[in-house]
Amino acid sequence: MSQDAVLITGAAGFIGFALARRLLETGRAVVGADSINDYYDPALKKARLSVLGKFDKFNFHKVDLAERRAAERIFAEGEFGPVVHLAAQAGVRYSLQNPHAYLDANLAGFLNVLEGCRHRKTNHLVFASSSSVYGGNTRLPFSVHDNVDHPISLYAATKKANELMAHVYSHLYELPATGLRFFTVYGPWGRPDMAIYIFAKAITEGQPIRLFNRGKMRRDFTYIDDVVEAVERVIAKIPAKTEPRSNGSLDPSASAAPWRIYNIGNNRTVEVPRVVALLEQELGRKAKIELAPMQPGDVPETCAEIDDLMRDVGFRPATSIEDGVRKFVAWYRQYHH
Repeated sequence: MSQDAVLITGAAGFIGFALARRLLETGRAVVGADSINDYYDPALKKARLSVLGKFDKFNFHKVDLAERRAAERIFAEGEFGPVVHLAAQAGVRYSLQNPHAYLDANLAGFLNVLEGCRHRKTNHLVFASSSSVYGGNTRLPFSVHDNVDHPISLYAATKKANELMAHVYSHLYELPATGLRFFTVYGPWGRPDMAIYIFAKAITEGQPIRLFNRGKMRRDFTYIDDVVEAVERVIAKIPAKTEPRSNGSLDPSASAAPWRIYNIGNNRTVEVPRVVALLEQELGRKAKIELAPMQPGDVPETCAEIDDLMRDVGFRPATSIEDGVRKFVAWYRQYHH
């Protein structure tokens, strides 16, 4: 392993796995870390790791980053340059029932990563934030230049906290850090707790689908290959310090420290019932639909403004929802045959 290698935390997770595989396919070495917890079926995480394990340049550590000593060992002993921190306790709804899991994974775990990066003088920390930080914001599309001070779930609050914690370390220790607000990522090897996977399983098994807000939900569905393309480009883009605006105010997405925030999205919004219809088409079965009220902590619509991302790294999403759903269903059938 070398300084060209990348440490990916959450390497057995959906985005971590896809990013690790892309980097390994290009010949880059990857150090993976993951606790393989049981928030969703660990068998899927282990299946992803078995794919990565076929690459000679993949080195995996089973570790809970909330355990300080274990995290310190990864950073003290591992040979790698950039760090991509994707390990987290995910899920808006789960945070309503299990708040302490978010404190441990998303705050204590992230602090241990920041400390590790600080002591080894990491050249770039790229970390996962979330579109959920926009919370009570109603202006669409969601812009990184808008304030995000009204989270409506504990999960969102921990992700906002991550952005602030990273900024402190960038300011105090000159740690280059880039936060990525992911918007509804989907595709092959996806998470079973995400809508498209839940819908596909229900349709296949003849179970009802619950559409919240009585089906009046729109999401910025972002295909996994597009996400990986964006993250790979961001890794190579070390954030620069920026000057305050001419009126002396600070831009929420940039800083006098080497710190930046980007949206990672598709820049278009799709009605959730449209996605159900596409799944019905690909699976060849009709869905049983139940209309339900809005869930606590949820929002009716998300849409990412990605102008900064396009300008700074030349990223443009390429996968339509039709192609993305088709590819997901092909994988789903193969995995669950």
